[in-house]
Amino acid sequence: MSFLSGDQARAIRAEFGTPVYVYDQRTLEASAREVLAFPSAFGLTARYAMKALPTAAIIRVLYETGLHIDASSGFEAERALRAGVAPDRIQITAQELPKDLKDLVERGVLFNACSLRQLEAYGQLFPGREVSVRINPGLGAGHNNRTNTSGPSSSFGIWHEKLDQVLALQREFDLRLTRMHAHIGSGGDPEVWKKCARLTLEAAARLPDVTRLNLGGGFKVARLPGEASANLREIGEALLPDFEAFAAQHGRELHLEIEPGTYLVANAGVVLADVIDVVDSGAEGYAFIKTDTGMTEILRPTLYGAQHPIEVVPADGDERHGEGDYLVVGHCCESGDSLTPQPGDPEGLRPRRLCQPEPGDIVVIGGAGAYCSALAGKNYNSFPEAPEVLVRRDGTAVLIRQRQSLDQMLINERTS
Repeated sequence: MSFLSGDQARAIRAEFGTPVYVYDQRTLEASAREVLAFPSAFGLTARYAMKALPTAAIIRVLYETGLHIDASSGFEAERALRAGVAPDRIQITAQELPKDLKDLVERGVLFNACSLRQLEAYGQLFPGREVSVRINPGLGAGHNNRTNTSGPSSSFGIWHEKLDQVLALQREFDLRLTRMHAHIGSGGDPEVWKKCARLTLEAAARLPDVTRLNLGGGFKVARLPGEASANLREIGEALLPDFEAFAAQHGRELHLEIEPGTYLVANAGVVLADVIDVVDSGAEGYAFIKTDTGMTEILRPTLYGAQHPIEVVPADGDERHGEGDYLVVGHCCESGDSLTPQPGDPEGLRPRRLCQPEPGDIVVIGGAGAYCSALAGKNYNSFPEAPEVLVRRDGTAVLIRQRQSLDQMLINERTS
């Protein structure tokens, strides 16, 4: 309940139903200001990695605070354009080369080549033009293998030992490599960031036209009490001496770019769900809270044992003092549809101490702003997409995405 009161939760449920995503504009803007204050030696551009939550209204809120956009596909770039983002504030960094790359670049969208093949394709389309390249520096800072986007276990970017091939393509197509990108993961240790940044700067030294260096920025964020978020100021200040030393040695003052997604939106969102049943599996088993949400709205626990704060809000507003240990499960006919797995182990179970629930109560699942709506088991068991609501600065709740209907779900199906 980081930004919602019990009364607000009950009012939103009454108006919009459940399950429903709820986001908070004030929290979004506060996170954006923190990111925009990231220390830099020679200027900063902060991009919102929109894959975390690509809903148009959220993009608009963050764009209007001064953030640029990082798009992970041509489709995301188009969504950002339709949300009103200026094309020169969008950069595509994609595993799959957009089929409409030529059109997007001609409209002003920036491109970051993530492989030798992508760089060659860009050179064939736009010889003599500027471009960015993504380099894998050989080390990453993710807090687990699934959030580490550099190093030998990652396919992202051009392996640092292949810079000669990058330079050969640059000469072949007369390209100017003015921007370099090296997303190093989602950890929070300043010393690891510093080590990764030094490897990245070594690569930048071999690309003499580079004047902007993007270090990615999947900074770890705390969702649960006792967890620690990355300290952006501490990380930024740790990098300053290396950027200053690079400028002194190479005569280039590198403009810094970062591109957090989770850090900006994770704790600005919750999912509200109904308690639809309370069951148990006997004295030697567990007590279960069944909800009308689950992997259809929050897939992260099922994917990798991700942890989200959970609270039961009584439907009638009464204060209840009874508590119990419960597993919270989803509505899908799927044994893995659990919202309370063991940390880091989607096959394990860990009960939560919660207010004793009754059917009709509200379950509030926090930390649901990032990689929930955007990364969900959409339409599994034919459940429709949940609506999304934004709580404006003045406290009013407005619908920013409608609940999907069954007709919308079936619109592309053909029987003959």
